[in-house]
Amino acid sequence: RPGLALCAGCGGRIQDPFLLRVSPDLEWHVACLKCAECGQPLDETCTCFLRDGKAYCKRDYSRLFGIKCAQCRAAFSSSDLVMRARDHVYHLECFRCAACGRQLLPGDQFCLRERDLLCRADHGQPP
Repeated sequence: RPGLALCAGCGGRIQDPFLLRVSPDLEWHVACLKCAECGQPLDETCTCFLRDGKAYCKRDYSRLFGIKCAQCRAAFSSSDLVMRARDHVYHLECFRCAACGRQLLPGDQFCLRERDLLCRADHGQPP
């Protein structure tokens, strides 16, 4: 209801004929809904993500809060294939033995020692 809502961006009353409601309790002036990180306007053409009352564009939300590769610390894109070891996630090209650098493939035996992946040859016989 214009005139009664307070903008989550600037804190002012929303008296405009249009407002953007991102969640049940957060409303913005159309001009105030911007990415908290890069300032990109967030409207019906741009996906909006919320975290702790702040709005983010998809790129910045993924970069700041998304799962990152345990080796290179870069974020994953939706098209990336990944490998997992316990609670660590890796890009395919980052899933390598820390000692010899050999890329580990599905089915290879390996050991995870702290954050380091070791192939069977560099770790010895698994227990």
